[in-house]
Amino acid sequence: MKHTERMLLSGNEAIALAAWHAGVALGAGYPGTPSTEILEAFAELGGRAQWSPNEKVATEVVLGVAFGGARGLATMKHVGLNVAADPLFTAAYTGVSGGMVIVSADDPGMASSQNEQDNRRYAVAAGVPMLEPSSSQEAYDFTLAAFEMSERWRLPVLLRVTTRVSHSKTVVFPQDRNGPPQNPHFERDVRGRVMIPAYARPAHRRLRQKLAEIQAWNETSEFNLVVPGDTSLGIITSGISFMHAREAAPQASILKLGLTHPLPMKKIAEFARGMERVVVIEEGDPYLVEACRAAGLPVEGKPEMYRFGELNVARVRRILNGDTSPEPVPPPGKPPQLCEGCQYRQVFEVLRRRDCIVAGDIGCYTLGVLPPFEAMDSCVCMGASIGVGLGLRHVLPPDQARRVVSVIGDSTFVHSGITGLVEMVYNPPPQGHVLIILDNLTTAMTGHQEHPGTGRTLKHEPTGQVRFEDLARSLGVRKVHVVEPRAGSDEFERVLDTCLNSGELCVIIARRPCLMIAKRLKELELTGAQAKDRR
Repeated sequence: MKHTERMLLSGNEAIALAAWHAGVALGAGYPGTPSTEILEAFAELGGRAQWSPNEKVATEVVLGVAFGGARGLATMKHVGLNVAADPLFTAAYTGVSGGMVIVSADDPGMASSQNEQDNRRYAVAAGVPMLEPSSSQEAYDFTLAAFEMSERWRLPVLLRVTTRVSHSKTVVFPQDRNGPPQNPHFERDVRGRVMIPAYARPAHRRLRQKLAEIQAWNETSEFNLVVPGDTSLGIITSGISFMHAREAAPQASILKLGLTHPLPMKKIAEFARGMERVVVIEEGDPYLVEACRAAGLPVEGKPEMYRFGELNVARVRRILNGDTSPEPVPPPGKPPQLCEGCQYRQVFEVLRRRDCIVAGDIGCYTLGVLPPFEAMDSCVCMGASIGVGLGLRHVLPPDQARRVVSVIGDSTFVHSGITGLVEMVYNPPPQGHVLIILDNLTTAMTGHQEHPGTGRTLKHEPTGQVRFEDLARSLGVRKVHVVEPRAGSDEFERVLDTCLNSGELCVIIARRPCLMIAKRLKELELTGAQAKDRR
């Protein structure tokens, strides 16, 4: 295809542009670093994009788009794919009619995450094809190719990027084309889409046959590149590690894999046979190493110490040299802190003074674990604060149990906390429980995105709003308090004391807009009022 203008884009922006050029009918996801900017950029281009309550819902919505014969894009960070795994695994059985691409943005080094999982494992476990770009250009090209692959084999395709690819800017030459004309329509396929056991068993066999066909096709696909060089050293790599390897060992021969599941094992074996020494360079888990060794190929992997964190040119050189001496300790950075004037400060000051046992959650309020507050005792995953708090309340002695509180943010509550609230009502501990929802009217940690509790869409337009106090009361919580935490006010402290001493189920909604969005909220309110006056 003809290339047009040259652009400087991040990997996320390149994926968004490719989705626009591919004619994606709908993009859905949940904001999470390093994936957030994809849908925001897609919307700015004119694409239809929306934030979903969580990644599972986003994946299911996009699956419905693909069932309807259109192209859909689901975006999430690596831990989001855990939430979306349930529909993903079965979607591989049902297949799709249109194109379905799921972006998993992994975070080696945990720049903004609670774990360092390697989502290449998901492609194998779910049985879906996986593409791994190493630059913004490949992020663009591979996104287009992913939709074509999805429609050719009628399967969801996983596009795995990492932090460096998502956020680094490199030159992109977009292609002068748009997606094929789409005519969304529904065709009934009960045996193919209703996964009762009788239909799922043959669906599994069809899936494995498709994967065998894709593997054979991948042996000669354009996604895998051989960079010729000295045969004394061959490097097998993928993703951003390819860039590091090229700079660390410019003389080496390199096999860069782009379609990394199912792997082109014949091509890999052919490359390895022509080398005196073969080293696999990859971030995270030894995914490629294990596959090569399982095929009987004598390849070297990285020492265990390099499994942690991101790779870079210096670390790759150390791997190639077999250097396992201690790595230089990076200079300590300034620890993150809650913003001055943040309403969460008062909340955590009170929790610390009351010596509460705090089951915490994911969000900027997680910083309540650090000095000067040190008022958080657990943080596991989105929504876990409620379940963990309930578990503690069920088993601790009464004097400790009555000090347990669960703290969760507004966006996180919508994402995964609602079912925890249902559990709280359905299986109440003998001492009751106290849930604090910190509602700052935004998804602050990832860049102040909207969510169902704000009553605004991804593009900040008015829509239906989930009101937490109404939801809690509708589920049967009798003691629901809405307070505005402010410096100089003891309202929150008084309400908390009342709830801790009540022995009942209590929900405290500490509501005050994040200081970072206060100006935007005023502008949106003014715009909304003007629009209402015009009507």
